[in-house]
Amino acid sequence: MPSTLVECVPNFSEGRDKTKVDAIVEAMKVPGVFLLDREMDSDHNRCVITLVGERESIQEAAIRGVGKAAELIDLNAHQGAHPRMGAADVVPFIPIDGVTIEDCVAMAKHVGAEIWKRFQIPIYLYEAAAATPERQNLENIRRGQFEGIRAEIATNPARKPDFGEARVHPTAGATVVGARKFLVAYNVFLNTPDVEIAKKIAKAIRFSTGGLRFVKGAGFLVRGMAQVSMNLTDFEQTPVHRVFEMVKREAARYGVIPVSSEIVGLIPKKALEQAAEWFLQVENFDSSLILENRLAAVMGGKMAVGGLRAGVEPFIEQLAAPTATPGGGSASAASAAMAAGLANMVASMSRGKKAYVQYEAPLSEAIARLGVLREELKAAIDADADSYNLVMKAYKAAKESANGDAAINSALKQATSVPLGVAERSAELVRIASQLIPITNPNMKSDLATAVALAKAARAGALANVEINLASLKDDAFINETRDRVAALQD
Repeated sequence: MPSTLVECVPNFSEGRDKTKVDAIVEAMKVPGVFLLDREMDSDHNRCVITLVGERESIQEAAIRGVGKAAELIDLNAHQGAHPRMGAADVVPFIPIDGVTIEDCVAMAKHVGAEIWKRFQIPIYLYEAAAATPERQNLENIRRGQFEGIRAEIATNPARKPDFGEARVHPTAGATVVGARKFLVAYNVFLNTPDVEIAKKIAKAIRFSTGGLRFVKGAGFLVRGMAQVSMNLTDFEQTPVHRVFEMVKREAARYGVIPVSSEIVGLIPKKALEQAAEWFLQVENFDSSLILENRLAAVMGGKMAVGGLRAGVEPFIEQLAAPTATPGGGSASAASAAMAAGLANMVASMSRGKKAYVQYEAPLSEAIARLGVLREELKAAIDADADSYNLVMKAYKAAKESANGDAAINSALKQATSVPLGVAERSAELVRIASQLIPITNPNMKSDLATAVALAKAARAGALANVEINLASLKDDAFINETRDRVAALQD
């Protein structure tokens, strides 16, 4: 597996002409990039392409795809149910393995600058890459669609692009590029052609109008049925089953019911596991109970046969080996991941019990967040070692390169960002574990005390790694920003 793995899910404003979509996909064939999925929707007149690949390769693939879309798609003649502002409408980067959301922000900025440079398509940055809070939400940027932006871009300062001049490309419009977590595109069809009902349901469930957190929604007429079209921007905190249940409940108010639902693109297995747990009401469900997950863990060496010691011993021996990696940064991430696991165990064993029924909501919220933190911290174990190896590689290459200092600085920033992220997550773990103490079984108080101690140790270790890297950096703006974040953790 590549040392860096990034997902890119570009949306193009063409869902009817297979020849054009084929050409766009062909343009994105770059070594190191793999096509996972392609979805075409003629009603929306939109296609969603899912790619995964190494950091450098997938950036080039995305840029080429935008260029090919600009050649083939004319928004002046485009009609479809889905709002759009560009031939290549939105290009998000999602961290998968060995990269952080901050890395994806840097990728989005590089790709945005290159798209303007090569194709003169203005670029707006959104989600985590947004320069202002107003542009975090795609809806705010895309308001008025291609025609509205074309009319205002030169005169309205709020419409000024992040890259490029204040003018749309005459046929390709403007493109939105960003960095975000994994998004689930989820649609529910109703047994009615009345699209106004779908719009009312969407208004009730989307966060911007008072609904569920991490849900965006709109109503469309698709294949003769009213469709509630949604993007779930954090499925772990607002899971699919909860969204479906709310759509079903809102639909009942208008005398209609859901008849089916669909996933556009791909969905993480964990999202379906959550739905299975909810609808089957399996007691003390855990993903390790799934046969394929257990097999993958055992075959991959993550869960050795022969007891707990056999599973953790290889990592301990790697720490003890006379090699630079894994080191303190990886150990800190592992400690924090264990803290998240302990806290999750305590919350899960209290949730659903009669004595703690009044705490169902905060326990469920804690479990959802702890699951996210646990996965991120597990990924940071390898990411920290990888970032250190990149620093060593940069120092060696600097001897033969005129651009050596810049490469070293870039590698050091990465090596600083990973432990800083671990420290921030560890501080959050201390808070969550402490809040669980009064609302969980008191007999498990020692487990939470252990979680707090592990998280505090992880925070201290991670911050020590941050400090040692800052000492070698030569970027005052980055150093000052990092020290501000460190100071916030110490406070």
